Amino acid sequence: MALHITGDADADRLLTDDPLALLVGMLLDQQIAMETAFTGPRKIADRTGSGDHLDAAALAGADPDELVAVFRETPAVHRFPGSMAARVQALCQALVDDWGGDAAALWRDADGPTVLRRLKALPGFGDQKAKIFLALLGKQYGFAGDGWREASAPYGEEGSFRSVADIVSPESLTKVREHKRAMKAAARGA
Repeated sequence: MALHITGDADADRLLTDDPLALLVGMLLDQQIAMETAFTGPRKIADRTGSGDHLDAAALAGADPDELVAVFRETPAVHRFPGSMAARVQALCQALVDDWGGDAAALWRDADGPTVLRRLKALPGFGDQKAKIFLALLGKQYGFAGDGWREASAPYGEEGSFRSVADIVSPESLTKVREHKRAMKAAARGA
């Protein structure tokens, strides 16, 4: 299993190898391009000197101003560096407090509905983001917990091109972008 979300081999390798990086990428995926959001964990790892993984305890315990500086460095991790640095820190603190700092513990040995409930309890994860992430786990990350497709609906549908869960190539990225444009156009027309 290897993710191909960002178009950057190093960023994709980190997402593939580090469950926390994947979770942080999903958290960052709002109001910026998906590829930018999911390259964020690589930027954070490089700038904090954490190598090929992110450490939930280290990020949770980081000086907030120093973390904002990491997010602001050019190119910025996110267009809203202050608020997103705080969200990443809150997410990491929740992982430390509730999951021993282990992001994969959220989905290890659980069924789809349980994982969805756990994701929705995280800071920055509402219903839609949690469903998209669950679909990403099931479609591309090897998660096989019972009921994951149903719990992540409609994002878990086989053959759909709705979200980052469906991006496996430049062609699938184009299809996801087309779907998002159509949804925005429909929302404006309503």
